[in-house]
Amino acid sequence: MIVQELLDIFDEWAPLDYSEDFDNTGLLVGNPNDKCNGILISLDTTEEVLEEAIKKKYNVIVSFHPIIFSDLKKITGETYVERVVSRALRNNISIIALHTRLDNHPEGVNHEICKRIGLVKTETLIPKKGTLKKLVVYVPKNKCENVLKALHDAGAGNLENYTDCSFLLEGKGQFTGNKKSDPHIGKKLEKVSVDEVQINVVFESYLTGKVQEALFEAHPYETVAYEMYSLLNSYTNVGMGKIGFLKKEINRIDFLKKLKKIFNTGHIRYNNFVGKKLNKIAVLGGSGSFAIEQAKRKGVDAFITADLKYHHFFQGDGKMLLIDIGHYESEQYTKNLIFDHLSKKLPNFAIALTKTKTNPVNYI
Repeated sequence: MIVQELLDIFDEWAPLDYSEDFDNTGLLVGNPNDKCNGILISLDTTEEVLEEAIKKKYNVIVSFHPIIFSDLKKITGETYVERVVSRALRNNISIIALHTRLDNHPEGVNHEICKRIGLVKTETLIPKKGTLKKLVVYVPKNKCENVLKALHDAGAGNLENYTDCSFLLEGKGQFTGNKKSDPHIGKKLEKVSVDEVQINVVFESYLTGKVQEALFEAHPYETVAYEMYSLLNSYTNVGMGKIGFLKKEINRIDFLKKLKKIFNTGHIRYNNFVGKKLNKIAVLGGSGSFAIEQAKRKGVDAFITADLKYHHFFQGDGKMLLIDIGHYESEQYTKNLIFDHLSKKLPNFAIALTKTKTNPVNYI
């Protein structure tokens, strides 16, 4: 297997379009045509993780956090980022990062948190915008089923719990081909009227190329009349954070003790909320202060995230419990998520979870 094949697996699972604009995901170091002889999975790519990969003779590191996040203008070894990149290149080790592709994934970081806490009836806290497109295409009536099947096979019309979704309208289409044309129906320079069907399908934007290819391959016309545009409505399964419900209400202290055990942390920060028992819970792995107001508007009893500052805790405003469980702690199980997916896709390949704990924060 080459690195590009591994990238294709990730693109199918967690498409590049799921990434936030500010992020840096995909292959960050290495050559996509290099052979892959072993994969080490980690939350971060540190010097210790790189050393572990070298000792194992694994030449691919799959990391949740990107080692290169902002512009890298020099590689002199002055910072740990420069040292990691430089040594990875010298040892022909590729580094892949997934980050917000898994933050926004319907079964990514926040789904994993919900699962471990035991939340049910989950939904997305902040749906990602620009994830949907619509295709409108005009097809001869007798070819409609063929084209529609090709579009559905390419993923169009597959949203949330439903597949093969479409809306069809019948009408008359007409056209006149010039001297250079090669019409499927009728003759050159002849005005033709055809019974046509207007096919309407919605699809996730990352499928654009695949849907277009399927359309052009299945459509009988020399020139395909179609419209494709982005939708303002969001695909509700894709986005930041999750909201769910506990199977049974719980008081604040018992819930905090439960979280402390689940996320194996000796330190949880929370506000002065002393309200009702907790039932409706929001979660957002990593730095989630930007979602406090959205969680409040959704009427949750508690919001679990990380990296809250002093003044953020005031934003609970007596309406919800704000809980900071730590950045590493909230995302630590993401590496298991990646490992499980790759192990299913590549059951006979050398894949390992790092033994290096990359959390830079210590508690006393």
